[in-house]
Formats: sequence, structure tokens, C-alpha cells
Amino acid sequence: MRIERKNDMSFFNKLKSRFTKGKVETETYKEGMKKTRKSFTDKINDLIARYRQVDEDFFEELEEVLIMSDVGVMTVMDLIDELKMEVKRRNIKDTNEVVDVISEKLVEIYYGEDDKGIEQLNIQEDELTVILVVGVNGVGKTTSIGKLASQLKNEGKKVMLAAGDTFRAGAIEQLEEWGMRAEVEVIKQSEGSDPAAVIFDGIKAARSRNADILICDTAGRLQNKVNLMNELAKIHRVIEREVPGAPHEVLLVLDATTGQNALSQAKTFSEATNVSGIVLTKLDGTAKGGIVLAIRNELNIPVKLVGFGEGMNDLKHFDAHAFVYGLFADMLEEDEKAE
Repeated sequence: MRIERKNDMSFFNKLKSRFTKGKVETETYKEGMKKTRKSFTDKINDLIARYRQVDEDFFEELEEVLIMSDVGVMTVMDLIDELKMEVKRRNIKDTNEVVDVISEKLVEIYYGEDDKGIEQLNIQEDELTVILVVGVNGVGKTTSIGKLASQLKNEGKKVMLAAGDTFRAGAIEQLEEWGMRAEVEVIKQSEGSDPAAVIFDGIKAARSRNADILICDTAGRLQNKVNLMNELAKIHRVIEREVPGAPHEVLLVLDATTGQNALSQAKTFSEATNVSGIVLTKLDGTAKGGIVLAIRNELNIPVKLVGFGEGMNDLKHFDAHAFVYGLFADMLEEDEKAE
């Protein structure tokens, strides 16, 4: 479908120019968001084909499409209100032109009033950076730690891991396996040890070996929220005592395929600890990619890393413009061919 636009400075055109200049790795997003895009753009195309004019019925159906894409009810309400105002302001009548406004507003809603660098990891320049990684079992937490360690090591950092998940059977061995693959050292104790003690050892070892970054794994038990909160509070106290101002990042790992369940996990963990960023795994395996916007808008937590596959290099820094590009890539390409 050709999307007609009246001026060359449309948001779609800005996106195209941004990515044709090679500023961001877009192929990964385009390929990795295939399922979300198919589900989303098929419905948008169908909607535009059925409604030639922008009216209340059009907005009601658009609302449903967005909710079905796991954008989140609150976020959808905000987005629809913004769209209505913008459509009125620009005097848009043709539904074709609304797609451009949707893409623009999705990016705006993601960033809000925050700095455009909110997706960047808070890495310290002249002192040890401590990154705490939290999340339930089965979301790809240990895998993400291994991939992040490899990525940071390839950027020239000396990275170490602390095996703070002493609760789950096999967790320490799994982290050691990833440590070997990433070629980074893992500090551990035996299963059932005090996680705070393991992380304390990790900090001491990282300092003595002049490491730049220490990434700490933690147990992912949600069944008992009180235990979780107490354990994370104790770990926080130990880290803060040893490294003032740390942890510099508390990354919550979520599985994108779980959609709204990921949002409820994010709520629980943000009550238990000060989550500073999200690692969203398995984005390539789901049609529920809209959860990125729901988490950001409803909990005010930025997505910092996204997983697009099983490979060591498949964990990527998040970019909201690239995300929206991935969402509308087919429309953008069709539009380009038609020009």
C-alpha cells in the first residue's frame, strides 16, 4: 500500500533518511520484528483500506489494533488522545496520512520528556561499574548476562561475572558455561550460599584484578515477594557499601513472548528494587513487541537491550527509532518503491 504524504519532512521520510545514512543497525530490527510487524501492519493496512476518512469509528478500531499488539491499555489511551489532537491540528482527513503520525507519536511516547540517551548503559569511566541483573527463571537472564559480557569485552572492557543465583539448581554451572564462551572470569561459591556474600567476593576480586565491569546474577524467585525484596535489599546494601553509588544499573530481563505478563513482572520487580533498565529477550519470536512501549510508558523504565536470537551477538542496544522502523519497515519500503 502506498502511503501518500503531503510534505517531504514527514516522520517516515526522516526515519528513512536516518537509516539509509547507516546511523543505526536496522536490518536486525527489520528481520527481528517480522512477527510483530506482520501482525501489526496487516491490521493497520486492513483498517486503512476500510476507512477512507479519519473519524471516531476509525480511532475506535485503531485502539483495538494497538491493544491487540500488547502496547498496553494506558499507553493506547494516551496515544489515541495524542493522535486525535495531532490529526485535528494538521487537519488530516485521509487515513493514509495517519500512519505517519502514529509512527511519530510512538517515538515521542517512548522518550517522553527524557533525554534521547536513556537507552545507554550507565558505564563508569574511571571506576568499577557494577551491573545487577534480575528477572524470573526462564526468561533468558543468564544467557543475556553472557551475551552482554561478551559485547562489553569486545568493546575493550575487562568484565567479570558474579554467580549470585545460588538458589536455582544448575544456575552457577550455566553462568560458568557462558563465562567460558565470553572468555570472562566467574566468581562463585557453592549452591545455597548467601548471594550477597558471593557478590561481595565478586567486588573484591574485580577490584584486585582491575576489572572495569562486574555483572552480578541474582535468583529469580517471584513466588515469595518478601524473600525477593529482602534478598535484593541485602545485595544492594553490600554493593553500595563497597562501591558508593553502585549498582550503576539494575537490569530486569523480560521475555517479550509473554506480553502483558512481562508488564506485571516489571511492576513486581520495580517494587522490590530500583530497576533502571529492561533487557527484552526473544523479540524475534513474538508478535507482542508493543510491550516495549507499555513498559516504558506505564512504568517509566527504558528498554536498554533487546534480544533477537540465540547467537552471541544477537543482544543489541535498544533504539526507539529503529524499533519504529522495524514496525513499519514494509510500509516504508513499499512507499520508497512507489516514489
